[in-house]
Amino acid sequence: MNRQQLEHVVRAACAIADDDELIIVGSQAVLGQFPDAPAELLVSMELDVFPKNKPELADLIEGSIGELSLFHETFGYYADGVDEATVTLPPGWRERLVPVRGPGTNGKIGWALEIHDLLIAKYVASREKDRIFARAALRHRLANPGELKRRLSTMPLDGAFQAQIKAHIDADCA
Repeated sequence: MNRQQLEHVVRAACAIADDDELIIVGSQAVLGQFPDAPAELLVSMELDVFPKNKPELADLIEGSIGELSLFHETFGYYADGVDEATVTLPPGWRERLVPVRGPGTNGKIGWALEIHDLLIAKYVASREKDRIFARAALRHRLANPGELKRRLSTMPLDGAFQAQIKAHIDADCA
C-alpha cells in the first residue's frame, strides 16, 4: 500500500461510517508518519481501521470495502474493520496519533498510530510477520529503541513477557 491508497481508504471508510475521522492501527499506519516509508514496510494491502466517533460501525466498513469486496477486487487493497481491542497499546497512544490528511482524504482525517506505539503493538502481537515488520522499521531507523523500551515499561504486561519483548527489541537492533 502507498500513501495515495491509504488516503483513498480513509476517504471511503469515513464515507461508509458517516464519520469524519478514522483510527488506523495496523502496519500501514506507518504511512501516517512516514509517507515515503521503505517498500519492505508497505507489503500489506489491508488497512486496519475503525471510525473514531462511531467505532461500532467497523463491521460496516469491513463488509463494504473489506477483503474480497468489489472495492478490493477493483483497487487491489482494502480496509479491515477492527476494534480498539484488536491491538495492545501503551498508555497515551491516543495523544500521539499522527494526522493523515491529503488530497485523497477529501477533508476527512485518518489518525495513524505513532511509530513507537505501532511497533509496541507489533511486539506484543508476537507474530512472525510483526517481528519482521518491527525489525525492518528499526533497521531503517524509524524508531528509537530506548523509547520503545520506555513505552513497554509502562504497559501492564506480565514481567516475563515484557522481558521477552525487551530482548526482541535488543536483538532487532543488533
